[in-house]
Amino acid sequence: MVSELKQDIQNLLKDITTNISKSKTTSELENIRINSLGKKGSVTLYLKNIREFDIETKKEIGAYLNDTKNKINKLILDKKNVFKKEYLKEKLRLEKIDVSLTPYEAEAGTLHPLSRTIEELYAIFADMGFTIVDGPDIESDYYNFSALNIPEEHPARQEHDTFYLQPDINGQRKVLRTHTSPVQIRTMEKIDLKNFNEIRYIIPGRTYRSDHDATHSPMFHQCEGLVLGKNINMGHLKGCLIEFCRTYFNEDNLPVRFRPSYFPFTEPSAEVDIGCKKENDGSLVIGKGEDWLEILGSGMVHPRVLQGVGIDPTQYQGFAFGMGLERLTMLKYGIPDLRPFYDSDLRWLKHYGFIPFDSPSLHSGLNGIFS
Repeated sequence: MVSELKQDIQNLLKDITTNISKSKTTSELENIRINSLGKKGSVTLYLKNIREFDIETKKEIGAYLNDTKNKINKLILDKKNVFKKEYLKEKLRLEKIDVSLTPYEAEAGTLHPLSRTIEELYAIFADMGFTIVDGPDIESDYYNFSALNIPEEHPARQEHDTFYLQPDINGQRKVLRTHTSPVQIRTMEKIDLKNFNEIRYIIPGRTYRSDHDATHSPMFHQCEGLVLGKNINMGHLKGCLIEFCRTYFNEDNLPVRFRPSYFPFTEPSAEVDIGCKKENDGSLVIGKGEDWLEILGSGMVHPRVLQGVGIDPTQYQGFAFGMGLERLTMLKYGIPDLRPFYDSDLRWLKHYGFIPFDSPSLHSGLNGIFS
């Protein structure tokens, strides 16, 4: 009886050994281990059945089964080591490097032209003593329109021009800001008039309007500026913006003119044009020729706007200006279409992008504008 049982176990070991030798993956090996040595495995069943025999038989068959289990475990472990060596050999074959070859050069990323423009504006206005401030993209009707002296019937308040959100529990509708001017109101509300002398802020950020074509985008970037103090006048505005235009376009003698205009939140208001020349192929040459190109709007802060934030317009005056950053970028770098700005096309970015460490240059003497 014992010899027959040992023969059965030996035959089982041969079958398991054959299966192990034929296995091709570690998952197959794991299945063999479970089917032979697991709780319901073929070898384990023999261990459960020996309790029916006498003590001497149990000892003999038990020792034989334990020896069989050890052999199976060793076979599985040896096969796993074979797999590891084969895997390493294949990995070395596929990933070998010929050190005599010229190494691949890692591609350097480029800075988006719009990011470059924002960096240039930061540098130019920081040199004039401006500080950067920011505000929320979602605004109330008050900050986006009413506080800026924009009347109820103004076209900018219409849904065809502005993105409105769903009304809140009070029936008030928030709006995606149509300009960065609301930050001017929020900034002036925080002024401590007892310790106030002068502020100079620039406000870059995303803005939103319902418009989309080659020169307009539903989301675009603006940069606005605000200067407020006791002795600020139109001459300061002109000096600041003329120097900005000449520095940004790198033209020392760039023609700049101020054309009377109207904005609800400034009085008087002026649009700023720069001299240019339109070539026959439709391109522009900045700084030459007898043509003019509008690039930004500006003006002295309206007295009603100052009164609305608790500032006495007879004591304090200031000026503000605003410009579209995509437009400035397109003009300076000759980009004909606005839409590729947000297409995430690497070919376009490689063509118009900049080396990140290439810092913009500045004119000297910018701080003297407000003296």
